[in-house]
Amino acid sequence: MSSEFRFALNHITCLGRDIDGLATLAADLGMTDVEIRNDIAGVPLGDGTAAAVIAPILAGKGLKVLTVNALQRFNEWNDDRADEAERLAAETAAAGAEALVLCPVNEAGWTPNPEMRSERLREALAALLPILRRHGLKGYVEVLGFSISSLRYKGDAVAAIDAVDGGNTLLLVHDTFHHAISSDPDMFPDRTGLVHISGVEPEGGVDKDTMLDGDRVLIGVSDALDNTGQIAALLRGGYTGAFSFECFAASVHHDVDIAQSLRFSMEFIRDRVRALTL
Repeated sequence: MSSEFRFALNHITCLGRDIDGLATLAADLGMTDVEIRNDIAGVPLGDGTAAAVIAPILAGKGLKVLTVNALQRFNEWNDDRADEAERLAAETAAAGAEALVLCPVNEAGWTPNPEMRSERLREALAALLPILRRHGLKGYVEVLGFSISSLRYKGDAVAAIDAVDGGNTLLLVHDTFHHAISSDPDMFPDRTGLVHISGVEPEGGVDKDTMLDGDRVLIGVSDALDNTGQIAALLRGGYTGAFSFECFAASVHHDVDIAQSLRFSMEFIRDRVRALTL
């Protein structure tokens, strides 16, 4: 298992570092992949820096770009979203990334009719396919488990992908946080291109209905989301991709020894998952 079990680093986890800092941290931890974002001010891609400068910086550290994260509100398809998708796909390819992450609308009251939501999802995926293929990219559909999300369950995403014959281009993001808070019964490891991992260590008990991105920390002994159980199940199901740390908590961003904290979390996950998969 160890030769296939690989970690990656999403830039949001080390929010205070520039692209060189991200690369140095990931390389020092023995990682080979990072995720860059277009929503972090002051660093590529959020600062307008040409995407083509990113790949050489990372390659110098033995790293490659796993994804650009993300095209937001992708299932709200219109002319503006189409233009944004085309531009972001071009930047993703120029950055040397394998895939563009696709995030759905996460807004209370948005298209409350289930049939209309499904129709808009299929419309968006069908329109995205030629854009992604033209740029040689995969599209990773991220299901958000929040109660207000327009796409909470992976089964709905898979059904829509199949409806537009997109299985060769469109894969799922399995996010351990979102999987836990939605109580999604399905995993689809064979349809998964990327796994986002983060833990939650609540005080005073677990209430999945009130968990937010800001609660997402590194995974340790007090994790309430059964990350290691989810990871073990994905591996048993045949998933061989990266497990990317995506932590939004301020406590992680302000950790003065984030390298050591990440190293501890990686070792904890490896040991616990190894015990679960023996």
